[in-house]
Amino acid sequence: MNQRPVHVIGGGLAGAECAFQLARRRVPVVLHEMRPASMTAAHRTGGLAELVCSNSFRSDDPLHAAGLLKREMEFFDSVILSAARQSAVPAGSALAVDRHCFAHLVTSTIEAHPLIHIHRQEVKVLPEGDVVLATGPLTSPSLSDALTDLLGVDHLYFYDSIAPIVDADSLDRAKLFWGSRYGKGGGEDYLNAAMTRAEYHAFHQALLEAEVVPLHEFEKTLFFEGCLPVEELARRGIDTLRFGPMKPVGLTAPDGGRPYAVVQLRQENLTRSHFNLVGFQSRLKWGEQKRVFSMIPGLERAEFVRLGQVHRNTFINAPAHLNRFYRLRKRPRIRLAGQITGVEGYLESAATGLAVGLYIAFERRGQPADPLPTTTAFGALARHLVESRPDHFQPANINYGLFPELDTPLPKTQRRAALAARARSALNEWARRHDSGLQEVMVASA
Repeated sequence: MNQRPVHVIGGGLAGAECAFQLARRRVPVVLHEMRPASMTAAHRTGGLAELVCSNSFRSDDPLHAAGLLKREMEFFDSVILSAARQSAVPAGSALAVDRHCFAHLVTSTIEAHPLIHIHRQEVKVLPEGDVVLATGPLTSPSLSDALTDLLGVDHLYFYDSIAPIVDADSLDRAKLFWGSRYGKGGGEDYLNAAMTRAEYHAFHQALLEAEVVPLHEFEKTLFFEGCLPVEELARRGIDTLRFGPMKPVGLTAPDGGRPYAVVQLRQENLTRSHFNLVGFQSRLKWGEQKRVFSMIPGLERAEFVRLGQVHRNTFINAPAHLNRFYRLRKRPRIRLAGQITGVEGYLESAATGLAVGLYIAFERRGQPADPLPTTTAFGALARHLVESRPDHFQPANINYGLFPELDTPLPKTQRRAALAARARSALNEWARRHDSGLQEVMVASA
């Protein structure tokens, strides 16, 4: 077996998961992470797998596409999902985490593994040998330039925004109520701020009039549709927010009625000392954020632990450059994982790192694997990256629209269950066909 280390560049979700999957299958790893020596515009610590936007891994419903992907990752003992389960905070039907506890768990697990060496320095030149580039959406300029030179094209990009976090003690609890939409999860998973019609219209107008942080003239205003700043949503119409992050459906106010609009605050940490404003990522100027968000009932005197911000996310045109094994077609020894591939989201980023780790581990033992089936959540993500039209490629979260259609059309109420069942069957069959290889490579390192 080839004992040269695999160089995994980037200690985010994808890089940490990839390094863990390789090491537990007896493949030595050098994990390169430039933080804390060189920080990004969004990170605050040197911890591995630091979450910089939301603290949510989205739905944990096993019939939801995100819930299905979680189960597939746990089939392979994902370090990211293990840490998320251990650091979970109440969030209804979603899996949300205490981000500091989560990063600590991932970091301590990776640091303790004898086959993983963490190199804390910025990589400016790609190493020789097998390389996994998992530098995420905030890839350093030097590596971004190296990729551009290698691929012969400029990267694509979009702008992503971070939601504000408030101090729990600064909230006026008399104006807030606990509850999850449709009663999912526990009774105290979200704090809700209800708005009347007049309050909502005044808030909407304030969003439209507030000053935003300007983008550079040479940059396009291109946002990922799944994570639009709240002020961008407001510009799309008076009721857009009421059908988005401020939708009142499924919630009953203490007086028994349905609010006109609702702002939900999700628990940010295990001690409930911080809450984040769900869906309120923003690029408003910080003074404007304090002014406008203080119009939310219960947040009049809110102390903001962190205000929203915008940052540029870099990704490649995957259909033009990647194969199903996440190899660069021009340089097969280099694989990509995480958001730089064109997947969007914490969960999806970690999943690509896991898949890359599996593929390399098989190859190192002379037992190349078939691609994970497109009917699985793993395979559906790769299908999106490889089969999308290069001239219209955009990042995507896992969703059933990425999966091949069922052989027999079913009503919407039955479709999810059928797609999930088909995925489970396909993954089990893939594992059965690769059983001898899995038995050999899945042995934990001594």
